[in-house]
Amino acid sequence: MPNPQRDFIGYGAKPPVIKWHDNARIAISVVVNYEEGSEKSLLDGDPAHETNNEVPSPVPLDQRDLYNESFFEYGSRVGVWRLLNMFDKYGIKSTFFCCALAFERNPEVALAVVERGHEVCGHGYRWEEYHSMPRDEEAAAIKKTVESLQQTTGERPVGWFTRYGPSVNTRELVAGEGGFIYDSGVLNDDLPYYTPVLGKPWLVLPYSFETNDARFWRGGLNSVGDFYEYLKDTFDVLYEEGRTHPKMMSIGLHCRIAGKPARSRALDRFIQYARSHPGVWFARRDEIAKWWLEHYPPGTLQ
Repeated sequence: MPNPQRDFIGYGAKPPVIKWHDNARIAISVVVNYEEGSEKSLLDGDPAHETNNEVPSPVPLDQRDLYNESFFEYGSRVGVWRLLNMFDKYGIKSTFFCCALAFERNPEVALAVVERGHEVCGHGYRWEEYHSMPRDEEAAAIKKTVESLQQTTGERPVGWFTRYGPSVNTRELVAGEGGFIYDSGVLNDDLPYYTPVLGKPWLVLPYSFETNDARFWRGGLNSVGDFYEYLKDTFDVLYEEGRTHPKMMSIGLHCRIAGKPARSRALDRFIQYARSHPGVWFARRDEIAKWWLEHYPPGTLQ
């Protein structure tokens, strides 16, 4: 029987035949998760240090893990610039999932993201688990994130994505905040779609943990070639399907992971490969959202 809280059907056996910008067969959304400086830290009053790491940490939780701190520092000191320069090289515009505190601690990066044409998307004030917050605390964090990002970048985010997973309140809070037009808190489709929120249709742009460099740390990717092949194979399937039914592909990156020298080569090779095909639209997520809202408003694909 149907479950009113979940949708197991989606577009079903007959996905819509849509048209992207310039009749592209595939829209590729490159996402950079900028979190460095907003992770758990004893220096910021957290009861334990960050445990998400390249290697297992033997350091007790109530002591600073200096190696782990330096993993994150690499992303903001070096990795982010390697990725930004690569995007400039190929004329790619991306979306930055921005932790506001991280931008406060590196204002040069905050300004560069906007100046180089990338989207500022809300990723929380800190890189923390919003699914465990009380509703009022999460609402305050969303508001604080927006205000901070406006100060550091001069732009108001129109999209939202939190660490690991949203709470049962996140979507309602984002939709009710005003100023947001989409969220990416799901992994359940290859196309944007609408879902009812606060009695109105709300736009969702699905994300992916599959085509995501975090799998170098947790998920079985052991080499640069593995990541490139996974991106390539995903692209090939969606591009072929896009001959009749255009699709969307999300790529998730982290400055401290894909921003490392060798791993960045996988992304470089993939961009070259994708750009060698006609009908490929590299787009910011807000561009995809605005395209969808304009060309496929609620009710038109039902």
